[in-house]
Amino acid sequence: MKFVIQRVTEASCRVNGEITGSIQQGFLVLIGVSDEDTREIADKMVKKLIGLRIFEDEAGKTNVSLKDAGGSLLLISQFTLYADCKKGNRPSFVHAGKPELAKELYEYIIQKCRLEVPVVEQGIFGADMKISLLNDGPFTILLDSKEICA
Repeated sequence: MKFVIQRVTEASCRVNGEITGSIQQGFLVLIGVSDEDTREIADKMVKKLIGLRIFEDEAGKTNVSLKDAGGSLLLISQFTLYADCKKGNRPSFVHAGKPELAKELYEYIIQKCRLEVPVVEQGIFGADMKISLLNDGPFTILLDSKEICA
């Protein structure tokens, strides 16, 4: 499982011109699922996501978590995080999770986050989404379950 976490001052998702999710200060999280992923892995990834201390404290140091900063989440499913570009110029997505598993784990992650964070918005799984964001910093972090769960 991979999370690309971007600290944002605002972010939104549109599908067919309609906003499906919109947040102010918080994290835009792109979520990639592989066939090796489980709910247990998702639990560890969500715990790390919620606990990341990448908001500034009163001294200007990145020492405050999303929850403590009162931040929101915009969660977007993105199978392309598992693109394999080793051969040729056209990416292969054979390492991305099958849609049924990926959707189930994406929805599970949303539910788990809603237990911890008051505002959790989302995209639509499998849709052609248009994402807008204002990256704060910029501050972008990649969480990979192969490192987090090792």
